[in-house]
Amino acid sequence: MKIGSPLNIFKGTASGSYLCSCTYFAKQHRPDQVIPAGDYVTVRADGYVRLRIPEVGKAIETTPPISIPTLLERSATEFSDSIALAKKVDGKWETITYKQYLEKVRTCAKAFLYLGLERRHSVCILGFNRGIAVGIYTTNSPEACLYCIENSDADIIVVEDDVQLQKVLFVRSKIPHLKAIVQYSGEPTDSTVLSWNKLMEIGEKQTDDLLEDALRAIAINECCTEVYTSGTVGNPKAVMLSHDNLIWDALAITEKLTVDRGNEILVSYLPLSHVAAQIVDIFVCISIGAKVYFADKNALKGSLVNTLQEVQPTKFLAVPRVWEKIHEKMMQVAAQNGYLKRAIASWAKSHALQHHLDQINGVKSNTWGYTLASSIIFKKIKQALGLTRCTLFASAAAPLSSDLKKYFLSIDIPIMNAFGMSEASGAHTLSIDGAHNLETIGMTLPGMKTKLVNPEDDQGELCMYGRHVFMGYLNDTKNTAETIDADGWLHTGDLGRVDERGFVYITGRLKELLITAGGENVPPIPIEQLVKTEFPHVSNAFLVGDKRKFLSILLTFKTEVDPENGAPLDTLIPSVQEWLKRLGCPANTVTEILNGGPDPRLLEALKEGIDRVNQVATSNAQKIQKLSILPADFSIPTGELGPTMKVKRRVVEQKYQHIIEAMYA
Repeated sequence: MKIGSPLNIFKGTASGSYLCSCTYFAKQHRPDQVIPAGDYVTVRADGYVRLRIPEVGKAIETTPPISIPTLLERSATEFSDSIALAKKVDGKWETITYKQYLEKVRTCAKAFLYLGLERRHSVCILGFNRGIAVGIYTTNSPEACLYCIENSDADIIVVEDDVQLQKVLFVRSKIPHLKAIVQYSGEPTDSTVLSWNKLMEIGEKQTDDLLEDALRAIAINECCTEVYTSGTVGNPKAVMLSHDNLIWDALAITEKLTVDRGNEILVSYLPLSHVAAQIVDIFVCISIGAKVYFADKNALKGSLVNTLQEVQPTKFLAVPRVWEKIHEKMMQVAAQNGYLKRAIASWAKSHALQHHLDQINGVKSNTWGYTLASSIIFKKIKQALGLTRCTLFASAAAPLSSDLKKYFLSIDIPIMNAFGMSEASGAHTLSIDGAHNLETIGMTLPGMKTKLVNPEDDQGELCMYGRHVFMGYLNDTKNTAETIDADGWLHTGDLGRVDERGFVYITGRLKELLITAGGENVPPIPIEQLVKTEFPHVSNAFLVGDKRKFLSILLTFKTEVDPENGAPLDTLIPSVQEWLKRLGCPANTVTEILNGGPDPRLLEALKEGIDRVNQVATSNAQKIQKLSILPADFSIPTGELGPTMKVKRRVVEQKYQHIIEAMYA
């Protein structure tokens, strides 16, 4: 089994595919060293930073720092024979223990060093989660891959299969410093490319000398991994994260949660090139000895539920679009139920919703109705979703609408919000059962600090402080200085507020604010969420109006998805088709809706919903004046969504410029 490290694009003495643990692991590496440094920030690959450890503070703030190799070695001792990682091969789960995890990490590291991996250079990883941390998004073009490879000084590239290999081969002539290419799934079609088995054979033949020398040279306060931002504007930035950044963020998360050490089970399916998946699936899991099961590459195309049903995780993290997809499927199933089943479901959901809303408001609630519904109805729902054992349901990476949260509360699935960013090593705030509500992104994690800059009307730019704040952007002094101020505070670019209980709220994004021709600042996301709430058959609502006289909205309807690549199809999902029939304008595809112009009855229904949204607008400038229906839904393969399914606003604006201009003609 190919077991990877907590690495992304890994920088270090022997960085790479196994490298979180791999290059930085050594028995002689005691105590973990911190190289003296005067600054909190560096943009150099060979730089060191001052750790944000106060002389006096809370216990978690002053926790002694350790390296990732030490973390994995501790877990390999404490959870020696416990399952660490599992993947499915030919229909059966193959597993390795924590002891084996450590051994394979060291073997891989020795192979990389033998192949010529140099200190301060990296290993780039291009492929789906398979126990190997992903450094480059699998949807990247060859040119985008080349940028990351060159920017990170990659000596070795690890690819999943021939599809990803061809991207590297296309640009290989432009990478003179490349020492080796490794393919970890299937046999390479190119004789110059190493298979995974061959790589491990090389590692097994090496002595420990080079690895031990490399490990003795590393420091906790130097760059361990680089997480590349999605690069919606210009080239992506390389976020440099140290050992202390990653381990301390994981510690803060586990300090906040109730965890069962050695017994937690998670399913890894979100791309490990994204920091949220990396911090949870790798660092949190290593620190508590959790068992990680890797979903197959079609997880986000529909197979995830199959894995959840088999594995039955105890914690489940999803991005909003995953929760939306679950909701869509459940609504389709509910629509097929008869009157009696619908009546029983409605009764049960009302009891569950009231129970959870009472808890949010501090009212003790445990009615017989909720107890009965929970044991009979909601138990079956969770079984169908594979979430029977789950004690935490979480959402991160983008806002989740209040109405969607209410729906899941009504089926006894309280979703907790988490908030963070790559530059904060993953998480900064988190909701937990008993300390959450429908609007908050949670409370600041233990040992971290949150403040507002330039507050007006109780809201300002959210800023973060703590040992999780990143080192800097690789070779990018300008953006680093704009993001981390002189006092070490990380500026998020998000507008927010903090209430008297300590709950943190996002109210908008500075860089995504639409500034109308009249000079009014309009945060698009809250308005877009209201529109989607009005129209459950709408998949995406995209607000337009920057430098315009008024606001307009672009709408996409929910359609079927290509099972091969996840791209949207023209066919509307059944619930949308039924809705159109009820309006008197039946259509089975988006093309049918748009042919000859949308039916007046559909436009009238949309206009009525927009009018209801406008009734709660804070000013006339925030009212929507026009709408257009787009010919296709947004998706990752078609470019409108990023890897965590956030909308790429500039991409949408450029792609549909002709439709936008027509609304303002």
